[in-house]
Order: sequence, then structure tokens, then C-alpha cells
Amino acid sequence: MKQRKTPVTASHVDDASNKKPSSRSPKPKISSPSLFEVFLLCLVTRITNSLLVQTYFNPDEHWQALEVAHRITFGYGHLTWEWKKGIRSYLHPVLFAALYKALAFLRLDTPWFMIRAPRLLQSIYAAIGDLYVYKFSRVLFGVNVAKWALFAQLTNWFTFFCITRTLSNSLETVLTLVSLYYWPCLRVFSTEVPSGSRKYALAIAAAACAVRPTSAITWIYIGCLELFTTLDKLKFVLLEVVPIGALVLGLTFLLDCQFYGSWVNVPYNFLKFNFFSSGGDYYGTHPWHWYMTQGFTVMLFTYIPFFIAGVITSKEWKLPGLIAWVLGIYSLLGHKEFRFVLPVLPIALMFSGYFLANLEQRVLSERKVKEKSTSHIKPFPKLQMAVLFLLVTNIPMALYMSTVHQVCIIAATNHDLDLSMNSKLYSLRLILDDALTFGTYLKVGVVYWY
Repeated sequence: MKQRKTPVTASHVDDASNKKPSSRSPKPKISSPSLFEVFLLCLVTRITNSLLVQTYFNPDEHWQALEVAHRITFGYGHLTWEWKKGIRSYLHPVLFAALYKALAFLRLDTPWFMIRAPRLLQSIYAAIGDLYVYKFSRVLFGVNVAKWALFAQLTNWFTFFCITRTLSNSLETVLTLVSLYYWPCLRVFSTEVPSGSRKYALAIAAAACAVRPTSAITWIYIGCLELFTTLDKLKFVLLEVVPIGALVLGLTFLLDCQFYGSWVNVPYNFLKFNFFSSGGDYYGTHPWHWYMTQGFTVMLFTYIPFFIAGVITSKEWKLPGLIAWVLGIYSLLGHKEFRFVLPVLPIALMFSGYFLANLEQRVLSERKVKEKSTSHIKPFPKLQMAVLFLLVTNIPMALYMSTVHQVCIIAATNHDLDLSMNSKLYSLRLILDDALTFGTYLKVGVVYWY
């Protein structure tokens, strides 16, 4: 397999230790924070993130996750038509049902905890995803790029707006990032991948497909790439892909059958409705170029030029190819949404981090040249201006979308809860029933407007 040259921005780093910089690498040593410190930073950021998000985005956040989990836990709640048709897996709602069970056991099943706890749980998953953005960038490009990739991940407005929501796409994104880290075909040197890494990658990828069957779009590309680059092709297919995929999807099949009360093949029903019969078009269609001209570009926002520059300067083609593949396949479908391509957004931000790290090295080199020269002219603070530009454009956008845009739907439901509590209907079930009725009314009123 052809090996890509180590980028000039930083030395190659693996999980065990940092390698010595090459002759073309910058001289100053780059301090590497521990993974615990990185995770702690991500966790604090995402917990704060989850508490700040107070706006409405998509009905699936409630009706395909929390409402189903509430029904599993307390025995009642509304199920939408998707659950009657068997096109949704119970694997995702079960995670929140377990949380609700724990809250009920601890007698913390009050409105305050019931509303906030699911997003706090999702913030933990999101922090794990952020950690793997850092780890994946580190093994590919080095510590310096990993720091900037994490900066991009934590400051991007759409990631802030969406990743802590209880959407299946949010969990799919985390599982995708974790799985990508373990695939040998994506490493610079495949021999450095720990033994059994590919099996972990396959198991997590299968779980992502169980949560959301369209995740298979990502893994078809990665699987073909691994098949092309690996020497043990038969072992990969027959002894890893088939048994691991069958085991994970088989367990999910049994879980779904248990909750549905009958034999239901959720992945088949899901793909049949969304791909083979274009059932998703009922909820609106967009032109084929929507992801390229509006959807994904809005998600990247002001990181677009940094992403493009990072792809060009890194000379890495596998991951940009994955982004192009996912956007291309989703573009063939009539119904399009921002959240569908959320799993590849962190990959794009990783390349934005690559360019920022490259820019930092240039600034350091220019500073050394200026120090040696007799000129007293200070170099233009390119890096500082770039960081300021990204912060000024993304942070206000993130806060506005998370605290102001479409906040009335959530505020009105909370107000209805307060009225119920003030009317001495402090039974949690009565409160939730009341909120459900009002929420259903609101959903009918706004889903088509959105």
C-alpha cells in the first residue's frame, strides 16, 4: 500500500508515544495534553452546551427517542406512525429508557430531571465523539493538528446546535467517529494499528447501522477501501464482516422483536420506505445540489475556506473522498435534511484544523525570520485574525440558534407545565400527559412550517 508522506505541520503521533519530529517539522516541541484532560475539557463544554440549547430543531428529537423511551419506562406515551410501520429500531430509545428507569428508581423522575437528563446523557456521548476527533487527528496528522481540529469541533456553530440533541443522528455521529479511529485503511501506516482494531471498528460500525440504517452509506465506502488495501481479503470478509455484522444486527433484531411483539425487520422496512419507495419525499424535497450549495455549506459556515485549504495542503484523499461519497449518495434522494450528513461534519472540521495548524507553523517560521533580521516590522497576525474570525462568526450563531431561534415552542410547553404544577396537578404523569397533548398540537402546527 502506498504510504502518504508525513505532513509538515506536525510529527506523526500514535497512542503510545510521540515520535521525533522530522527535519522538516517545526523545531519547538509541542506539549501534548493527556487524553483525560482532553476528555474533561470536552465533557465540560458539552454539558454547558446541552444546558444552553433551549430551542426546537426537529420533531424526531422528541417523538422518535424520548417519547418512545417514556412509553417503555412508564407504560404510556404516543407512538408515531413510524413505530406502527416498524421502520424504527428500539436500540436508540432504550438508552434513554434506561436513564428514565434510573431516575424513577432514585425518585428523581421530576419534570426538571426528566427534561434535562436525556441531553446531559447525550452530552457525555458527544464528549466521547469530541475525544475521538482529537485522537483520530492525532494519529493521522500529529498533536498540533489534533488541537486545532478539536478547536474547530468545539466552536463550529452547527455541531454546538445539534450534537447534544437526542436525535439518532447525534449518536450515529459519535459511533462513526469512534469507528473511523480503528480502521487500518485510514491510518498513515496500517502496521501501527493495534491487534483486533478492525474488529472493534466493524462492531461499532454495525451498531451505527442498527441505530440508523442509512449509516451503511458510510461503511460501504470504508469497507471497500479496507478490502482494497488489506492483504487478507477473505479473512476480512468471511471471518470479520459477516460474523460481527450478523451478531450485532442479530441482537438488535431480537431487541426490536421483543418490543414490537412480533418479527420485524427494521433495516429492511427503513430502507424500503426511504430509498425504494421514496416515502421521505412526503416531508419535502430539495434539488440534487442542495447539500453542496446550501446544506453542508451552511453547516460548515465560515470554516469552508479552511476546510478546502486543509484538504489541498494535506494531500489526503481518503477522508475527503468519504465526505464526497456521503454527500453524493444523499444528494440522490429527494428528501434532504441538515442532520442526515452530520456524521461527516467533524471530518471536514478536522481538515480545517489541519490548515489552522499549518498556518500556525508559518507564523512561527515568519517570526523567526523577523527576529534574525534587523527589521522591526511585526508580522501580520494571520493566525490570530483567523481564530478571531471563526469565533466571531460561529459563537454568536451558535448562541442565537440554541437560545433564540424557534424557542417559543419549547417555552410554550414549559409554560404549560408550570400551569399544570400551579394548578396542583403535580403528578408527573398528569404533567407529562398535559405536555404531550400540547406538544402534539404544536408539532402539527409547526412541522410543515419548518
